[in-house]
Formats: sequence, structure tokens, C-alpha cells
Amino acid sequence: MLTPSQVLLPPASGAWREGDPHGRRRWFARESPLPLEAGGELPGVRLVFETWGRLAADRSNAVLVLHALTGDSHVAGPAGPGHPTAGRWDGLVGPGRALDTDRWFVVAPNVLGGCQGSTGPSSTGPSGRHWGGDFPFLTQRHQVAAEADLADALGVDRRALVVGGSMGGMRALEWAVSRPERTDALLLLATAAAASAEQIAWADIQLHAIRSDPHWHGGDYHGTGRGPDAGLGLARRTAHVTYRSEPELQARFGRLPQDTEDPWRGGRYRVGSYLDHHAAKLVGRFDAGSCVVLSEAMNSHDIGRRRGGARAALGRVTARTLVAGVDSDRLYPLAQQAELTAGIPTADGPRVIESPHGHDGFLVEVEQVAALVTELVPPDPR
Repeated sequence: MLTPSQVLLPPASGAWREGDPHGRRRWFARESPLPLEAGGELPGVRLVFETWGRLAADRSNAVLVLHALTGDSHVAGPAGPGHPTAGRWDGLVGPGRALDTDRWFVVAPNVLGGCQGSTGPSSTGPSGRHWGGDFPFLTQRHQVAAEADLADALGVDRRALVVGGSMGGMRALEWAVSRPERTDALLLLATAAAASAEQIAWADIQLHAIRSDPHWHGGDYHGTGRGPDAGLGLARRTAHVTYRSEPELQARFGRLPQDTEDPWRGGRYRVGSYLDHHAAKLVGRFDAGSCVVLSEAMNSHDIGRRRGGARAALGRVTARTLVAGVDSDRLYPLAQQAELTAGIPTADGPRVIESPHGHDGFLVEVEQVAALVTELVPPDPR
């Protein structure tokens, strides 16, 4: 347990903490420890989730929405108590939208290993202290196993649609490969069959930034009053450059200095100020330990591991599938979505989301994503 002096210290993380407002969160607790792919098990698994709409009597209208690396369960709705940011796909979920909540029962979990209420490094472990650096290595297979248990608890036998982009797309693909009988339709956005060497390399730089921070303490910074904010901020700056496109950055910022600042005298360029802004935002709402755990899980992503290779694994998918990528994405290029389309027997694509915003285009171009959703699950003719 934390000592009284530690309780009085400011939080060392932007993670959700017990006692914070719940917002729209609900919790699911797994009854038994979760077996881990590398051996051992994870006890005390809880998933935070949010829902919109109602489950139909025949349980045929469930949709699973899976978030990306720094997202959470709050895919729709405004910011407010318990929710530091507005929903990332607010324009996609709600009455009259592509995922019409008058028709669909939409479920969005916070990923296992995350920091907005689901079990992760910032959660309390078996010792009564934060898991911290003792949190075990996770893969998408563990995360999807926990999400399948949540589906069972909600009474959902099959998903009418599973949709995810980037890290969420990895989990969506794992759903369709490992549980084809539970996945009717699948939308994969800006994702891959396996993490590439370049994707691992960019993540490795970010992991080094976090672990090199003097306040990292091997992941055991919770309760110290100061977390590895500088390292997490540097990781976010690096990541954000890969999430956007070079033409967009040039068009928005060029070589202009930040207002009232002179780069020749220690000031910033506007593009540097932009990166500072996004670094500060993430530090205020995320946890460095979760960034490490989830980045390592993404690096481990290989849908063909112990399944005879990617082609054999993708051949297990039976869901009606659309695969889409962003034309300006330099982190998850369209060639990776072409590989998915070629390997999945039921796939159509790769569809191209036209956007100047790079990898983040799958989040920004809501209208184009909505069109793909309605192609898979057309509006109710009534």
C-alpha cells in the first residue's frame, strides 16, 4: 500500500485513478487469471468499456470498435469529467450516423495494458502497489482474449462488425483470425499483418526516450510524485511526426518561427511548437508505462506467428472484409493493406482514404470511414 507521504504527492501519470470521475465507463472483471503467450498469467484483469445503443433480443446487432495506441474507450461523446478528450470517432457513432445507435449496440473497450481504467502498469497489482515495471509482456492475443470474455459477459455471441485502425486494426484482425465464428464483418484501417522493421525501429526510438528519462525508475515511478514526462513527451514528438505527412507539415508550418520567438536566439519554429503542444497533451492524459507495454505489443504483432505464416493465418478469415489505407501514410503504407487484401479470401480493397494527414487520416477523414462502414453494414431500410 502507498504510504501517507506518497498519497499526498501529485500523480506521476495521466492515467485514470481510483477516485477519479467515472464518466461513461463501465467495468468488466475476469474471474480467473489470464494465461499469457510467453508463459505465466495475469491476475485481476479488468477492462473498462463504454456502450451506445441496446443489444437486440436476437443479439445480432453488436459492433466492436477498437482504438489505436493512445486512444481509449471514449470513441464518441464530449470531453468532460472522467474523459479528458472528446471521442476520437464522434462523427461515426450516434443516432443517424454510420454506426447508428438506434440500430447498433456499439461496444468500445479500453485495451488491456491501457491506462484509462483497464488493467495496466498504472493499476494496482497483487502486491497492493502499482504494477509498474512488473507488468508482464502482452500481445494482441491476450488483449483479444480479454475482449472475448467481455463479449461473453455482455451476452454477445457474434459481432455484426469489428472495426479498428492502426493498433486497433491489429486487434480487429486477431478477432477475425482467432475467432472467425464470432466475426461477421471486418473493417481494417491503416494496419498490417505484421509490424515491419521500420515500424519497430520508430517504436524502439520512443521506448528508449521513455526508459532514458531519469524519472522512469524501471517503470516504478508511481507514487513518487514525478513521472518520466520528458521521455514520454519526446516519444510523442517522434511518433507524431510519423503520424502526419511531410506535405501537410510543410503546408501548415513551413519554416515560420513561432509567434514572438526567434529560432536564432533559442526560440522555436511553429512546427516545434506544434509538437510541444501534442507532447504536453499526451503527458496530461496518458501513462508512460502503458505507452511502453502497448508499443511492445504492437512490435510483437505478427498474425502468422505459430499459425504457419501470415498467408495461412489470413486464410482463416471468413468475415466480409474491407481493407483501407491512407494515401499519405508513411508509417503504415498502402503496400501493407494490399498484403492484407491479397491474403484474406473474403477481402475487398485496398480502398484508399484520400487525406493529407498521413497515418492519422483514418481518424480525421470520418466521412470516408463512415462510407466504408455503411458499405459493410448498410443503413436499416426502414
